[in-house]
Amino acid sequence: MPTQPMKMRMIKEALRYNLELGHSLERCARALNISKGVVAKYVALAKAAALDWAQIAAMTEVDLQARLQQVKPKASQSAVQLATAQVCNGSNGNSSSNARDATLCDGPIPTSGPFVQPDYAQMHRELSRKGMTLMLLWQEHQANHLLERTHQYSQYCENYRRWAKTLKRSMRQIHKAGEKLFVDFAGPTIGLTDGSRAHIFVSSMGASGYTFALATGAEKTADWIEGMVGSLHYMGCVCALIVPDNPRAVIAVPDRYEPRVNDSVLDFARHYGLSVLPARPICPQDKAKAESAVQVVERWIMARLRRTSFASVDEVNQAIAPLLADLNARPFQKLPGSRLSVFAQVDAPAMQALPQQRYEMATFKTVRVHIDYHVQVDRHYYSVPHLLIGQSLDARITKHCVELLHRGQRVAAHERSDRVGGFTTVQAHMPAAHLAHRDWTPQRLIDWGLSIGVATGGLIQKSLAQFKHPEQAYRSSLGLLSLSKRYGKDRLEVACALALSLGSCKYQHVKDILVSGRDQIKPTVTEPWISPSHDHIRGAGYYQ
Repeated sequence: MPTQPMKMRMIKEALRYNLELGHSLERCARALNISKGVVAKYVALAKAAALDWAQIAAMTEVDLQARLQQVKPKASQSAVQLATAQVCNGSNGNSSSNARDATLCDGPIPTSGPFVQPDYAQMHRELSRKGMTLMLLWQEHQANHLLERTHQYSQYCENYRRWAKTLKRSMRQIHKAGEKLFVDFAGPTIGLTDGSRAHIFVSSMGASGYTFALATGAEKTADWIEGMVGSLHYMGCVCALIVPDNPRAVIAVPDRYEPRVNDSVLDFARHYGLSVLPARPICPQDKAKAESAVQVVERWIMARLRRTSFASVDEVNQAIAPLLADLNARPFQKLPGSRLSVFAQVDAPAMQALPQQRYEMATFKTVRVHIDYHVQVDRHYYSVPHLLIGQSLDARITKHCVELLHRGQRVAAHERSDRVGGFTTVQAHMPAAHLAHRDWTPQRLIDWGLSIGVATGGLIQKSLAQFKHPEQAYRSSLGLLSLSKRYGKDRLEVACALALSLGSCKYQHVKDILVSGRDQIKPTVTEPWISPSHDHIRGAGYYQ
């Protein structure tokens, strides 16, 4: 079976991950559930077309597809392969410095006296900053103690690693500032008075451990997105990566090696300009920060609320808020500062600003445009431009709006309606012939019939009344009125009166009367029959 062509929306998302967010090809491939070679191919094509992300973001999917296809005939096979190889090898024109490239300051080096020990806790914190290395910290340490005895680079690194082993295992990981937000749900729940349970969503920044907790009604897709949106707005800025585990509410393809998030989570990530990279299944070390944060929230927040009764999830969140602030302000045991202070110093400066609008939960559905240029969403019908009849569209459905997308471009937007079987139609979407038909109303047809005669108007009114929707009688009423062009208004009026006397209001019956000429037959007047007197008639007295 041939492979289905990749949607341009997925290609554009892969280019955003690599060109705007700076993710590696392997990370892009894992996040989007596509091969690394495909990502490298389209990144190479974009570079061959001299496109950066600012230009790609302003393009529609149709324009981007045309631009990338123009590169193929111009570039030879070897040129594209060379560009792809450069992308796969990480060749971007910047060379990283090695330890042997470092230069020491000039001057005599002391050979006696005690060694000056660095501040290992500060070293550990500095390594969280983007681009920071042990080599750079060692050079700064050497420069700050020129006249004192210091360790060489190898012993300097060995001493730091020995000190790092005294920390908790989860703290030995080096996280870049502002890069990863680890998220998960706590195992225990909080009981409510109505018998339901409040589930606790927990998130933690990788570098600072800045923690957020939120009570939700369940652990569905909407609850995961609500928790992640709440985390970002609680911090007041946006990280580069969100790392969940592999729940079915978040992951559309729960594959061990190439998981793919669902469309709603992907839409959330696109709104905030970040990416979602699921951890490997049954590998808690991939999200050790989330595991540690869940444990801390269970001890310092949920344990304190164990004797409190709550009637709703909102009441739980009101109780969590002050405890959460106290948790983030609590000093570390072995490191300087607190989660709040380290977040303000390390994570927050490296993170992006929040968008102007808060994300609203959206679901996606593939719909087909019917012959009446409407699509069905939750048993309600919404119009699209009539030229798209027969096309498949993507419906983006939020609480208040329904957006219809054709190849990634919005073609219609409607306010969401809960009226089952109803129609929401924009006049601009209708063909010219349908616009003319839209001007017809039941009263207009009745008035037209009354202009011919009372019987004609009455028959049309009776025809419209017998249907639940008057529009269903428009065609037969127009056909009835058109009979006046062939048979004349007088004959039509007589035929309608005859049909009403027979109890019929159908177009075909009136037409049959006119064709047969029954309207032209004058009715015969018969006198009432009176029984003659007769000898054999007994009369009423006979039965007394």
